[in-house]
Amino acid sequence: MNKQVELARADLKASETGHVDQAAPERAPGYVLLPGDPNRVEKMAAQWDGDTQFYNLSRGQRAAVGAYRGAELGAWSTGIGGASTECVLTDLAARGTHTFIRVGTTGAIQEDVRIGDIIINDSNVRLDGTSRLYVRDEYPAAASYEVVLALVQACENLGLRYHVGTGCTCASFYTGQCRTSYNGYRPSHLDSLFADLRQAGVLNFEMEGATVTTLSRIFGKRAGMCASVVAQRITGEWDETPEGERNACLAGAEAIRILTEWDRKKAKQGKRYYFPGL
Repeated sequence: MNKQVELARADLKASETGHVDQAAPERAPGYVLLPGDPNRVEKMAAQWDGDTQFYNLSRGQRAAVGAYRGAELGAWSTGIGGASTECVLTDLAARGTHTFIRVGTTGAIQEDVRIGDIIINDSNVRLDGTSRLYVRDEYPAAASYEVVLALVQACENLGLRYHVGTGCTCASFYTGQCRTSYNGYRPSHLDSLFADLRQAGVLNFEMEGATVTTLSRIFGKRAGMCASVVAQRITGEWDETPEGERNACLAGAEAIRILTEWDRKKAKQGKRYYFPGL
């Protein structure tokens, strides 16, 4: 056998088994929420129907499997940034998950976005550092239109103030999001980057969205994201309100309920894609 083929097969086998979390259930739900913070998993599950199964995963991560208003779903924490998100996403895809919704917190860079608002990113600038190792930079970090539409409908159902648009996914909490780092360190290009992103209409900074949507599209899965605004970068306001976090978690769960309903309608009518007249 050709040596290159042998190496390729070895890589494939390693990719299928090397990052599988043995503490997780063998089969994952088809629809999964992806919080970064492991503590957010229990907060999410508190909004569900009850009778939820929790899992303590490797590296301090948490997972839960249950139901929200009759729709089966899960919540898997990803940790911070693209690298840890990649491991969770690929593991879940191998376990059967087909729809991912990142639910988190974010910093707004446009004046009309308030603390506690929900931002639904339908696309992201790919500064995450991970997705570029999968595909060239010109490939879009675009959310599934069905997930975006379901998140919009969820916010409408729940009476939440929300915004839809492009975000920026960063590989760093400090300089990656145009913040000054330790001891006043601030590269000169940060000011122009911040201004350019604002002028282009980018709504927010966060750290996992582009990894989730880019890899999901490559894997043939659906994905999207919503996040509660905890920082207003223009005014300098910062407030991690529990209500904002709860609202984002509830919007994610409600979106999964809606997607489950739409998917059943599609299956019944033999359609591949959802459309308003279905």
